[in-house]
Amino acid sequence: MDEGKVPESITWNASDTTVENSQKAKAMMLSFWDSNDKAALRIDLWTKDMMIDEMTDFFYQTMMTMADTYGRATKQKELVNEMKKFAAVFYDKSRSQQLKENKAS
Repeated sequence: MDEGKVPESITWNASDTTVENSQKAKAMMLSFWDSNDKAALRIDLWTKDMMIDEMTDFFYQTMMTMADTYGRATKQKELVNEMKKFAAVFYDKSRSQQLKENKAS
């Protein structure tokens, strides 16, 4: 971490894989559910070299997989579809905003 507590790099590995070396990542999100407090506990990290377009892709893909997980857990197809629609709108708006900002620079 740098002096601003922003990670310089993120690496990870898993014991249940054939990959021997640690893998690099530019961001990570980890969530736990505390049922006593009924609260989500999170660790969100990203490196300073993660670009906005990468963060947009990361969030879009995370929202889509969260919708899939929610669907497997609840069988609520209509709500899963709503979550995925939101993710798609978010993605499109973010990309559009990036294009506007790039043209203004």
